[in-house]
Amino acid sequence: WRGRGALYASFTGAAPAPDGRRTFWEGFVVGVSNPKTIVFFAAVLPQFVDRSQGQVAVQMLVLGLVFSAIALTLDMVWGLLASGARDWFARSPRRLSAVGGVGGLTMIGLGVGVAATGRQD
Repeated sequence: WRGRGALYASFTGAAPAPDGRRTFWEGFVVGVSNPKTIVFFAAVLPQFVDRSQGQVAVQMLVLGLVFSAIALTLDMVWGLLASGARDWFARSPRRLSAVGGVGGLTMIGLGVGVAATGRQD
């Protein structure tokens, strides 16, 4: 709460722009190696394969590609929305201070909530 002004300083600093290619590959590696994705493909997709139609591998590949296309589209939309929101917040020190203040108050509220409703062991 008290350091909410530091958020503006981090936006106005002369930090170098990240390399887009490196960021892409880091995101790709994280997405491919995500255990939730692996479990999803192994546990959920086989339920939608019709073995009587044959070519089970092709069906799995098509389902995986459809899932990947949907995920990629939605992730791009969220990324663009987040970028727009970041730019909007960065244009005003007052907005950034408000974000820092709301974040601080949220953390304080969560701490008080945990302390008040903690386990009664």
